[in-house]
Amino acid sequence: MADTAKYAPVPISAGNLHSELKPHFFLFKTQRTKVCLHGCVFVFVAFTIFLAFSPSPASSSPWFTNVFPLTSSGSRSNVIGSVSMPTSSSSILSDEAYRSHFSSSFSYFFPNYSQQAQNFTAAPPYNAPTSQSNSSSEMISLSKEPEVTKNKTQANGEVEILKPSNQTTTVNATAASESSSGLRKEPSTGSNQNQSKVSGDKVGILNSNLRTKSLQGIRLWVHFQNLVLGRRIEKKHNNVSSSSMSVTHGSDDFIKSLLNCDFFDGKWVKDESYPLYKPGSCSVVDEQFDCFLNGRRDSDYYKYRWKPNACTIPRLNATHMLEMLRGKRLVFVGDSLNRNMWESLVCILRNSVKDQKKVYEKSGRQQFRIETYYSFVFEEYNCTVEFCVSPFLVQEWEVTDKEGQKKETLRLDLVENSANKYKDADILIFNTGHWWTHEKTFKGEDYYQEGNHVYPELDVLEAFQKALMTWGRWIDAHINPAKQFIAFRGYSASHFLGGQWNSGGACDREVEPIKNGTNLKPYLPMMEVLDRVLKGIKTPVSYLNITRMTDFRKDAHPSMYRTRNMTNEERQTWFIHQDCSHWCLPGVADNWNELLYAQLLVNQYQKQQEQQSSSRRS
Repeated sequence: MADTAKYAPVPISAGNLHSELKPHFFLFKTQRTKVCLHGCVFVFVAFTIFLAFSPSPASSSPWFTNVFPLTSSGSRSNVIGSVSMPTSSSSILSDEAYRSHFSSSFSYFFPNYSQQAQNFTAAPPYNAPTSQSNSSSEMISLSKEPEVTKNKTQANGEVEILKPSNQTTTVNATAASESSSGLRKEPSTGSNQNQSKVSGDKVGILNSNLRTKSLQGIRLWVHFQNLVLGRRIEKKHNNVSSSSMSVTHGSDDFIKSLLNCDFFDGKWVKDESYPLYKPGSCSVVDEQFDCFLNGRRDSDYYKYRWKPNACTIPRLNATHMLEMLRGKRLVFVGDSLNRNMWESLVCILRNSVKDQKKVYEKSGRQQFRIETYYSFVFEEYNCTVEFCVSPFLVQEWEVTDKEGQKKETLRLDLVENSANKYKDADILIFNTGHWWTHEKTFKGEDYYQEGNHVYPELDVLEAFQKALMTWGRWIDAHINPAKQFIAFRGYSASHFLGGQWNSGGACDREVEPIKNGTNLKPYLPMMEVLDRVLKGIKTPVSYLNITRMTDFRKDAHPSMYRTRNMTNEERQTWFIHQDCSHWCLPGVADNWNELLYAQLLVNQYQKQQEQQSSSRRS
């Protein structure tokens, strides 16, 4: 019974209900308060309409003076407050438009943030990376000296130009009063007249303060937006650089990691981002090297990159390398393996050029196995990438024997006669080796000559050393290491199984690299001779010692994929005469050019450090 009484409904009278709810309506306690509330709403609406439709170009009209220029298709500038910010692309325009609208509005309705503007302007503005467009740089630089246009409707007023220092912004009080007088003259009647007048005065003071402080708000938000935009540009710039592993903008730490790294002690790793150009897409590739168009259908042979154990070489940035070559000559001198490398580099660089009609062989040649000298012109960069046929680096000669017959010899004491064509080149890459393994040179009988003396017999290693020493003396006599870069590419491994190139040697069944380094061939005595000669040359020569790294790649030779248009006779010997010396393109030779690119970066960095050291000493 007690519980029933406890929860029984209590009758509520109208008076009691009014007493209970009365505290919740304390805001509407008096009629005067209601009128004041309605007046404030009316003033706010009127003030908003004034801001929206004011014809003034000053910061007092943040919507219509800012929104329309931003959204106009013909406009080429962003306007933040009254600060014009030119841009170069519609992408930046659309990306920053919403911040321009918000910044002007924010400066009006949250004037207290103007205090923070003083703190922000004390910090230096973000500078955009130098790789960005000039218009972007100009846009960001406006944060250094933003100007606020004077309000032409303020007859007696003056607005001081906003500077990046902590100068005080002055607004004539009379102008502020005139600008707000329209709001103070809103009609009011009866007992609410005093309250309306007070409200109008407060709004006028608020409007004056807003006009004064909005300039500081603009300075804060211009600076803030520049920081945001600058960081976006920097982030985008960093993403591009990291994706291509480019060092075009100078990564000193990265290049320092290459200085003491043995590029040639490493391994091959599978990389699906390779090759550097699409198989079958480069018309420069000789038919002998174009395995893809010759019918080879496995693809792993061009999806490997070389990874040194102690560092990571950069992916070849073709555009950057062309910039490094701007106005210069790069010449490959050597045998058909250097032609392999030359064609590879031309394809890599050509693939990065938009207008490939501006990349052409200087003499208009389309085949690159007949003549002894070729030069590819990159017209936009005013540079050439050339190849000079010189399989021995010394002069092939002829003598007349006692019977009056002409006999071929090799002058070990003369550099080959085309040297004058390339002696002034900026970058030179030499090689020799494979022709020293042929029967005539290997036997050395009545073949090697010095002066008028023809050796009846001379060991091939001794002849090889004499020839390299002749070449080394020419390098010391004609090369200026301060202006020229010299490299020597080492011996490229062959993989003939069951015979030699002319006796049934084959490699067509090899489809993957050698995995274990213990299965590689021992270092060739010929390369030991080269090591000694290079150490004796006074001129610095960068040694591209690719012998070991190529020994892994038994899978990447053209083998039987040497031609597309075979005769019946060639078809019968298709499996017999295979090429296990050269390399398919794209393929291994592309990695040689990445090593060359890394060496050029290191050389450039070292020269810059030398120049800085000499300038500090002076």
